[in-house]
Amino acid sequence: MAQQIQGKTAIVTGAGSGINLEFARLLLEHGANVLFADLGLRPEAEKLVQKYQSTPNKAVFQRTDVTSWSDLDAMFAAAQQHFGSIDIVCPGAGVFEPHWSNFWYPPGTAKSKDDPAGGRYALLDINITHPVRVTQLAISHFLAADPPCSAENPKSIVHIASIAGESASLAFPLYYVSKHGVQALVRSLADLEHLHGIRVSCVMPGVVKTPLWTDHPEKLKIVKQEGEGADTWVTPEEVAQVMLALVKDNECPSVTASASAGTNGVNGGQKDMVPIKGGTCLEVLAGAVRDVPLYNNIGPYATGKQGASVSDGEKIYREVLGELKPGWGKY
Repeated sequence: MAQQIQGKTAIVTGAGSGINLEFARLLLEHGANVLFADLGLRPEAEKLVQKYQSTPNKAVFQRTDVTSWSDLDAMFAAAQQHFGSIDIVCPGAGVFEPHWSNFWYPPGTAKSKDDPAGGRYALLDINITHPVRVTQLAISHFLAADPPCSAENPKSIVHIASIAGESASLAFPLYYVSKHGVQALVRSLADLEHLHGIRVSCVMPGVVKTPLWTDHPEKLKIVKQEGEGADTWVTPEEVAQVMLALVKDNECPSVTASASAGTNGVNGGQKDMVPIKGGTCLEVLAGAVRDVPLYNNIGPYATGKQGASVSDGEKIYREVLGELKPGWGKY
């Protein structure tokens, strides 16, 4: 139930940077209108929005705090006002276990900004509650459209999970919880494709070179960036290409062009086709794409593909162990 991109309208949260910016760029290049929903735009995102101000398809920035449900309502209203319809929704905004909302720095402690009386964690508001709420709003809009969504008028919701949704980590518990939740949401809504023409799917990237890493030296220090044994990054462009396929195609190659050219030897360059449908969760590593099954998953580390791990993760592991002493969690 693939969807044509040309002339359609997309909402992308977190489009001010990283994977979401590259996905927005691809949508614009394929003729879609795109509403950039974010707290702000990095210079490269601002330049892209300006580029599409005077073209047949448009880019519009809507300042959006994804933890505010009223902002999410306003985001859909703005897309409807500017473009008249909504066809593709990506609740892509996310954070990678910052100190201000972190399992190991509980609410009320010095590094946390989570209110001990607030009843919530900001990370979970951003990484799981916001995708759930945006998915509800998207389905509501799709069903109420004229004509409503159907096999003849398909719609798409594309989520960003992570290989963290396939594994576990003492160092980053809340992040891993949130990404397990995103892929579970996607799988739970698989039947919407054949019932109502709404394809809900997700990518599960490895370690992607985005500001979530590069703007945070406290995280970046666990990545070996040069020399022998340097870690391999997955690029935002690789992930965005797979996200585009989740909207417009019914299958995609399991090996990207760079891999088939022999640059990293994934699968010996052989291209197998991965089917795409509602509930599909595609792992994206450096030069390789894999359909992640619900049961009997071998995990992202079993095949030795690049972009699934960092060499110096022990550094943060030791920091966590250093926190665990009498008085931990008190404020």
